[in-house]
Amino acid sequence: MKIAYSPCPNDTFVFHAWAHGLVPDAPQLDVTYADINITNELATRENDLDILKISYAALPWVLKEYALLPCGGALGRGCGPLVLTKGQAGENNDPAQLTGRRVAVPSERSTAYLLFRLWAAKHVPGGVGEIVVMPFHEIMPAVRDGHIDAGLVIHEARFTYPNYGLSMLVDLGNWWEADTKLPIPLGAIIARRSLDLQAISNWVRASVQHAWAHPEASREYVMQYAQELSPEVAQAHIDLYVNSFTADLGEDGFNAVEALLSRAAAEGLVPEFDPALLRL
Repeated sequence: MKIAYSPCPNDTFVFHAWAHGLVPDAPQLDVTYADINITNELATRENDLDILKISYAALPWVLKEYALLPCGGALGRGCGPLVLTKGQAGENNDPAQLTGRRVAVPSERSTAYLLFRLWAAKHVPGGVGEIVVMPFHEIMPAVRDGHIDAGLVIHEARFTYPNYGLSMLVDLGNWWEADTKLPIPLGAIIARRSLDLQAISNWVRASVQHAWAHPEASREYVMQYAQELSPEVAQAHIDLYVNSFTADLGEDGFNAVEALLSRAAAEGLVPEFDPALLRL
């Protein structure tokens, strides 16, 4: 069975057991390691992959061919993207400063981007100006140097942006959670609708449970694909993104996905979709 997921610690942790033949009765996995921007693209064109990890933001484009599995993915709280501007904290926290301005984003098919556009629709009079897609590592220097008016950042940038002389205009995760009382949908596991989706879900869930029961077993595998991270940072990444929603989306998880994508569709950010297709 062919699968594509990222080399990030949360994915290698989740799929270690299945990828190493430790899930009873599960077929052997042929793994492709790829950044989520690549898997988002792969899912929308002809490919021979059975299972993929993609961004929830890409889900409406692929729902007819692929089903969302109720486990294995990433949702969370307190891990949202930030909008950063130049200057010291507290100098100007008025969202109106983004009206007609240039904003850098790492991808237009990401939860971060959808959250930003949904927030801006409510809080930036007249809307933002040009959206500039650029590599994640270039965004904070571009804002610092005045090439871009604001930047949308994720992950470790939450902790490093003051080093660039930047301030946080808004924590989009805090905004989303306050507005909806729901977690943030980040990464989804999808499988072809022609397959035995219940069996695949059971194998994914078994892999997750094995990882939790034997956390030391996956450590070498995780670090093999996260060599630029310290073991402590890799573990923190796992602790943040592998949680109860990874074992089972549950009602809060499904409601979060539907809320995000329905709001995005209403704003014309993603295609219209049938919410019934979100559930097996």
